[in-house]
Amino acid sequence: MLRIAVQSKGRLFDETMDLLRESGVKFSSSKRTLLVPSRNFPMEALFLRDDDIPESVASGIADIGIVGLNEFLEKSKDAEIVKNLGFSKCRLSLAIPKDIDYQGLEWFNGKKIATSYPVILKKFLDEKGITADIHVITGSVEIAPGIGLSDAIFDIVSSGSTLVSNRLKEVEIVIESDAVLIANKNLAPEKKEILEELLFRIEAVQTAEDKKYVLMNVPNASLEEVLSVLPGIKSPTVTPLANSDWSSVSTVLPEKIFWEIINKLKVAGAEGILVLDIEKMVL
Repeated sequence: MLRIAVQSKGRLFDETMDLLRESGVKFSSSKRTLLVPSRNFPMEALFLRDDDIPESVASGIADIGIVGLNEFLEKSKDAEIVKNLGFSKCRLSLAIPKDIDYQGLEWFNGKKIATSYPVILKKFLDEKGITADIHVITGSVEIAPGIGLSDAIFDIVSSGSTLVSNRLKEVEIVIESDAVLIANKNLAPEKKEILEELLFRIEAVQTAEDKKYVLMNVPNASLEEVLSVLPGIKSPTVTPLANSDWSSVSTVLPEKIFWEIINKLKVAGAEGILVLDIEKMVL
């Protein structure tokens, strides 16, 4: 049985559980308790605060965990990153009152910076040769300059709307963060096998993201032109139709170039274009 530590609530919880569900891992109870077993996969979920996940994995209380890269780096625990998952994106940034004329990092010399991430901030400032007073607070970091508690803040930024509402501006991005899958460094062989199966499933889910399966009918006279505009993962599949003058062509397209390619296919002579979402893809 593989134990995975998962954030107990919030956006990271929702996106983690969505990923596990899409990977075919179903849990036995819809009511969230501290420890919930899967009913169809040798795994159980341990629900914790996000800042407790790195320690739980490093100490072996959990075998693996999904946590924000920002929390993993801040806690500096002896676990390993197995995979970047690409969701729950945010960044850790320095921000100052919006009316200040900012000329560069030297501005922070001698300033007081409020943050919930002192480890990451100190490492960054040391690397840049900046001497500042780091003031550690938890929660509502963005109000610190407005009440005279600090000159600047170092905090998570997603959309930036919280900064705007507190008359702050982002001036330096220190870390780009997303969810990461971390693991204990001393997993037993049988647990490593379960982890490999989970990673295989996650890869299949993520490979299918933002891709479309496209099926179309193409007159053979236009086949070469149609194939030339298809940037499929591999060579498109071409199948003869009952009408010997036509063929069926199928391929996979990235969604970001989907409309551009579809228009080119129509111009090239493709007809009856069928577009389907892809749930899983194994390469």
